[in-house]
Amino acid sequence: MDRNQKHKIKAQKQKEKVDARVAQAQIEQGIMLVITGNGKGKSTAGFGTVARCVGHGYKAAVVQFIKGQWDCGERNLLEQHGVPFAVMGTGFTWNTQDREADIAAATEVWEQAKIFLNDPQYHLVLLDELTYMLGYDYLPKDEVLAALKNRPEQQSVIVTGRGAISELREMADTVSEIKDIKHAFKAGIKARKGVDW
Repeated sequence: MDRNQKHKIKAQKQKEKVDARVAQAQIEQGIMLVITGNGKGKSTAGFGTVARCVGHGYKAAVVQFIKGQWDCGERNLLEQHGVPFAVMGTGFTWNTQDREADIAAATEVWEQAKIFLNDPQYHLVLLDELTYMLGYDYLPKDEVLAALKNRPEQQSVIVTGRGAISELREMADTVSEIKDIKHAFKAGIKARKGVDW
């Protein structure tokens, strides 16, 4: 048997396995994705999925925790396509250095998040950097978990940020962890507009 025939047999076996798994996956419902870890690209992955959603003609909404009011390429693009944004607007906690103000800002934007999570018109809701709000105890954990659990059945949600708590990981249908192997910033390279933000 030549190399090409061996490859064909191997590929056919792989196809049969994949086809069987596709045939078994018949549940139609929204999913919860958690994208966590110390590596770069968690928000980028979330926004990529929002773009995919909108590209298919579905409605999506975005809630940005932690991020400030600075220029955001994703927001600049997606708002033009009807994607509503709720932005905490205080920036990183090490900049504000005011726990009470951060909690108030988180609570305010969380109120908008709850509206999105309760509205079946949204096929997808991105909760960017929500993990920090739970890790820092800025939002009531039980309330957040209940809102995620009780969202419309066909609505998907993406939670991003480092240090996702165990309850989020357990509740999620898909969990991806992005590992930090190398980062340009650590080598003194400035964050680049249109690439890093």
